Amino acid sequence: MSNELLFEIGTEEIPAGFLSKAVVDMEEIIHKILTEKRIGHKGVRCLATPRRLILSIAHVSPKQEDQLIEKLGPAKKTAFDENGQPTKAALGFARGQGVDVAQLETVVTEKGEYLGARKTISGQPTAELLPEILKNFLLSIPFRKSMRWAAYDLRFARPVHWLLALYDGKVVPLKIEDIESGNSSRGHRFMSPNSFAVSGLADYLSKAKERFVIADPDERKKRILEEAQQAAEAVGGKLFYTEDLLETVAFIVEYPVIVRGSFDENYLRLPKDVLTTTMISHQKYFPVVNGEGNLLPYFIAVSNTPARDLDVVSRGNERVLRARLADAAFFFEEDKKIPLENRVESLKKVVFHTLLGTSHKKVLRFRKLAVKIAAKVKPSVKKNVERAALLAKADLESLMVGEFSELQGIMGREYALIAGEKPEIAHAIYEHYLPVVAGGDLPQSDEGAIVGIADKIDTIVGFFAVGLPPSGTADPYALRRQALGIINIILSRSYALPLHFLIEECLIALKDVLKKPDKDIQKEILEFFRGRLQNLLISQGFAYDTVDAVLAADLDDLVTVKKKVEALQNFRSNPEFEPLSIAFKRVDNILKDFSGGQVDINLLSHEAEIQLFSALDSIRTRVEKGIAEKDFQAALNKLAALRPPVDGFFEQVMVMDKDEKIRFNRLSLLADISALFHQIADFSKIVTAGS
Repeated sequence: MSNELLFEIGTEEIPAGFLSKAVVDMEEIIHKILTEKRIGHKGVRCLATPRRLILSIAHVSPKQEDQLIEKLGPAKKTAFDENGQPTKAALGFARGQGVDVAQLETVVTEKGEYLGARKTISGQPTAELLPEILKNFLLSIPFRKSMRWAAYDLRFARPVHWLLALYDGKVVPLKIEDIESGNSSRGHRFMSPNSFAVSGLADYLSKAKERFVIADPDERKKRILEEAQQAAEAVGGKLFYTEDLLETVAFIVEYPVIVRGSFDENYLRLPKDVLTTTMISHQKYFPVVNGEGNLLPYFIAVSNTPARDLDVVSRGNERVLRARLADAAFFFEEDKKIPLENRVESLKKVVFHTLLGTSHKKVLRFRKLAVKIAAKVKPSVKKNVERAALLAKADLESLMVGEFSELQGIMGREYALIAGEKPEIAHAIYEHYLPVVAGGDLPQSDEGAIVGIADKIDTIVGFFAVGLPPSGTADPYALRRQALGIINIILSRSYALPLHFLIEECLIALKDVLKKPDKDIQKEILEFFRGRLQNLLISQGFAYDTVDAVLAADLDDLVTVKKKVEALQNFRSNPEFEPLSIAFKRVDNILKDFSGGQVDINLLSHEAEIQLFSALDSIRTRVEKGIAEKDFQAALNKLAALRPPVDGFFEQVMVMDKDEKIRFNRLSLLADISALFHQIADFSKIVTAGS
């Protein structure tokens, strides 16, 4: 296509975990760079394999857009003398802008008339700008870890070996370190390593595939899924996979080749999660299951190289998996010899964090908290919660979890069941870790939810207490994810569980390690939770100022906060919403730091203030009833009735009366109104027309 851009960065193998994010980042980066350079573009496509990052843009404008620059100069009254002749100020401004004084224009501003200059800067040809653009693009791609190699200053995920850069079919001259761009790419490292010339994206994709490189990750995923499913069906099974596994495998290979293998049926006696974790997490194999979801003694591997004899490849994978499963079987049998409860004592040897003590101390802290939480939200499960919390971390000292850390909680559940613990307790041991990723599954039982909240809040408060909160993008202890987990658990189960209660209980238990006053730490943690809840609610579609308004007034009871946000969002469709918001802002603006007092009805003399007091008195009980019953929609509808008398009050009454008693009384009346509104939201946070 005319004006097509194709840029390929050829590298050594980049880890699969880097690539899916890199593809997204590449598109954002190039959009930003081209937009800043005023270069029109459409049809951006970013692709990746382990050995190449590819940027393609179907159409890139051949020239920058012209830029109109407007500059404000001296005031008109100082730019010309009494004879209308330009002064030094006008002459100097015109000279600085490269225009004649006659070309200056009069610009009217709020501060008066000024001289202004407009000039158009012609856009440069895109081809001249692309070398610098592509260099900046390459250097801007972020990776979790970057490296330097040889004597180069360049940092990248892996060493760069070649650059393909074409614009409108012509090479974009580009040199990074001693690597010069050209019109050539390279085929599969083992199957077709030689260079080949290309003229554009379509030509590139076709020739790359002939050389055992499928550049499009979506095409690789589709091919893997289809052929792996066929391989599973050939042995009477179904493919067991996750999107994460499919994406990871697709980014490990350039040319996927499906290999089916098998393992000894005796290993099926191991817990399913042990087998799937061994296959998926450690070997990147796809398990095979039957119609009921039970594992079959087969697996599907994906090779990066077509082989003359796939049986040889299959036997090699079988040998590797057999060793892993043999280890797992040994660990499982050895672990069963020690009851789970007996492992709790060994947690005294496990350091949770040098500033926060051992895992045993942590267990004792959050077990005590979990019981208190259960007493508040579900007293009937207190005994189960106490037992589950005691055993929650016991599997950390097992051989299986020592080798397969992903199985923490899962093995605790299995060993608890083997030891004869109640199923509710065993499942709570597993569920207390949930969610393990943002947006992941939440606990389905009260026991799991309560123990999970206690464990997570103990961790969060602990690290804040010793001065190790998240900073910037750094969050080494995953505190943001754990806070979001607490929020989602509480909301999903509608627990009336105040944040201040959770934080205060943790601070009491951690009193010996506090690095600053407990009130300061509590304030920091509440603000931390505010940010997580704000992001969550906005991501769910609520207006940012609706969320801000509610959170400014209330944060403690998360379920109540969510209901207030929902009610206020719905109330925005009421015609009274905006004028009511404006009226409330007037109330708050005039109050400033006024703390309020008792309204003396004997000092109410003006008809408008009497009407406002009467209106407030008539709705107060019904508004507070709606708030108490958490019917915030009804409360807001009642509050709307205050808008006309508030407007009338401000139009007709001098609030800041010279008589101190009258002034105090009128401010107290407004403070009563403000306090009633603040029980739902701070309307001053609402964005209204003109605000």
